[in-house]
Amino acid sequence: MSDAFLFRVKAAQRDLIERCGGIERAVEITGFSKSQVGRWNNPNDPDLMPVGAIRTLEADCGRALVTAVMAEANGRRLTDPKVERQADVSIMIAHAELMRHSAELAHSMAQAISDGHVTPTEAGQVDRVASMMEKAASDLRTSLAVIKARGGEKAALRVVGDAE
Repeated sequence: MSDAFLFRVKAAQRDLIERCGGIERAVEITGFSKSQVGRWNNPNDPDLMPVGAIRTLEADCGRALVTAVMAEANGRRLTDPKVERQADVSIMIAHAELMRHSAELAHSMAQAISDGHVTPTEAGQVDRVASMMEKAASDLRTSLAVIKARGGEKAALRVVGDAE
């Protein structure tokens, strides 16, 4: 193992311990002794965390800090599941959802104003639909941001089950 790799792993271990609340909390979470966790946290100590401790601490703080270093050392990278999920959502689906909510808003508003008087109940119903439309617009904007970040994307329909 190269020194650079070990320094990166040790730095990731320290960051992981810090994000989990420090040495005392890492002891509680992993069940390892305070001196052992202290060695993991010490940049001058060669002790590395066992896989089980890494997994437990990463799950606790929600960040795959050590795992990311391991992946990079093997020419790989980790991705954020939320970003990937958003990227995998078809732009056409996001657009269709926005249009559906837009139609629902037009329908709800037409019903509310049809008698020339908007009741508090009708206003609440229209507001709920408007809120769903806002969320759909936000989802569409998120999909567009992912596409921009990727440098563009082919907008095409796919048959479910087609090989990638």
